[in-house]
Amino acid sequence: MSTEISGSTNVTRGSVPQPRIDSDGHPGAGPAAAPARPPIPGKDYRSGWFWRIYDRVALTVDHRRGWDKLPLSSGLAVLIGVRNIYRQKNLFDPSEQVPVVGGPTAPLRTAEHLVSRSVDGSYNDLDHPEMGMAGARFGRNIPLDAVLPVTRDELMEPNPREVSRRLLTRSPFLPAESVNTLAAAWLQFMIHDWFTHGEGDTSRLVDIPLPPGDDWHENPMRIPRIKPDPSRPAGAEGPITSVNDVTHWWDGSSLYGSSLEEQKLVRSGVDGKLRLTEDGQLPIPDDPARDFTLRPGWWTGMGMLITLFVREHNSVCDLLKSHYPHWDDEELFQRSRLVVAALMAKIHTAEWTPAVISHPTTVYALRANWFGVAGEKIAKNFGRVSESEVVSGIPGAATEHYGVPFSLTEEFTSVYRMHPLLPDDFDLRSVNGDAPLKQCVFRELSGPHFKDVITTYSLEDLFYSFGTTHPGAIVLRNYPKFLQAYERPDGKVIDLASTDLVRVRELGVPRYCEFRRQLHLKAPTTFADLTDDAGLAAEISDVYGGDIEKVDLMIGLFAEKRPTGFAFSDTAFRIFILMASRRLNSDRFFTKDFRPEIYSPEGLQWVRDNDMRSVLLRHFPQLRPAMRGLDNAFAPWTRTT
Repeated sequence: MSTEISGSTNVTRGSVPQPRIDSDGHPGAGPAAAPARPPIPGKDYRSGWFWRIYDRVALTVDHRRGWDKLPLSSGLAVLIGVRNIYRQKNLFDPSEQVPVVGGPTAPLRTAEHLVSRSVDGSYNDLDHPEMGMAGARFGRNIPLDAVLPVTRDELMEPNPREVSRRLLTRSPFLPAESVNTLAAAWLQFMIHDWFTHGEGDTSRLVDIPLPPGDDWHENPMRIPRIKPDPSRPAGAEGPITSVNDVTHWWDGSSLYGSSLEEQKLVRSGVDGKLRLTEDGQLPIPDDPARDFTLRPGWWTGMGMLITLFVREHNSVCDLLKSHYPHWDDEELFQRSRLVVAALMAKIHTAEWTPAVISHPTTVYALRANWFGVAGEKIAKNFGRVSESEVVSGIPGAATEHYGVPFSLTEEFTSVYRMHPLLPDDFDLRSVNGDAPLKQCVFRELSGPHFKDVITTYSLEDLFYSFGTTHPGAIVLRNYPKFLQAYERPDGKVIDLASTDLVRVRELGVPRYCEFRRQLHLKAPTTFADLTDDAGLAAEISDVYGGDIEKVDLMIGLFAEKRPTGFAFSDTAFRIFILMASRRLNSDRFFTKDFRPEIYSPEGLQWVRDNDMRSVLLRHFPQLRPAMRGLDNAFAPWTRTT
């Protein structure tokens, strides 16, 4: 395939002079010598006297009563004030203190960048083309002077392996009964779109001495350090920084890739479509270097959802081809990509998240992020009825950065370490009469075993099996055992729980109590404040030497009391209050360019008319009996007995 396919190029490093290009994508006279970028707009967001008083009252009510204890309208009013404060005080760009050297550089801008997503994430913001690119730094939700280097002693205090064994090990399995296992697979599918720190640096290791009686296969346990930030000057002082290997935008990169090479591998080159085998499966390359089932983290749940949305992409291509038969492969691909990326963002915003934090206030608030308070029926029938994001939702509203360049943050990646969602055991059953097919463990569904799974079982049976069973609750003593001794496709065995703890510590994310303070919340003063389970409180106290300030963020998130209907903690939700809407607000293709001229009228209507239920039933109509009467595809399905 030619290099014209992507409308962009790979991430490059260094500084490259670029020709002047006007707002229509036309080159001007002569090269530009690194023109000064305009400031990031939004620094004065809701800074007037009314909002200052409003926000102070909202925070006071939240501290004294709690947003979740209030009636719907009052709870929403408090969350609006809390989010205002986070937008003003909890967005930071590490590059303010540690300049970027040789970071990702946007390619030459073309007219296509004005109307299409680039493969590397460049030119989403036309004034700041490197914003959110693959290879760009993670941002922060805490002040930069609080992001301090971590010593080896601090990495080991307390021993991560001991924390893993005593506080995280699953015994017994605790289900999250309000959602189905598809919700666990969906989260990993989204995370592959959002962020990755890349493979660890094996030249720098964290050596963890084993606690007494530990039978781990090596002593010390050795965990590679996180990959160094290549854009950080040698010897630079200031906050810890790292980079995102994929684009920061919510752009479907788990399907489309974040580099030209990745995108070439998945595109068919015909009618804008992505590659599938004749029987509608993902083509698995024979070359081990390109075999995605050999990548760490691959499992059947990921394969199911990627296959589903590759089919969905191709269906959108068919729709657009029928309306615009003169469109070529590139045009069909780019319009369909926009549609599918927006549909996935809508599903996560209006279905997945309300399913896992199903408090009435948050369900209303999250759906209002997409549809506005006018509601879904108005949005479907009339589109936007107001310029306000409150009335008509974020899609189609003005783009807003709140004075800080858009990026995902280290704190965002830390609170999304939700591995307890994964069960250890899976009950595979047939959609035809709920007949049992196989009881299997996760290892039989992961890595290259995926090839055997999809040749043995139909996708409709796999989706039915996931839809009718529960994932794990995101609490202590419910971390999957298989992940505490996880054999990667390359044969290396790791304790992912210990690795999670080390990663959060080494990135300078504060421990639990300080994390809450940075989010303007009260911190617990005793272990009894952290959990109602007296035995568990005593165990946590023993592991942390009686010092509540040392409790790891992940341990605190899993231990704390949760609002009604929440599958994860209220503290994690605070990061979500800020970042969930920011990912929409900052993205040009969800805001000012969420328009029929960009998506096509038919494409925009596809986003408005569809949800996870309709996507599943379009490609697997056999699931209709199990999904009959279902309001949310991530809620437990009906068994077809």
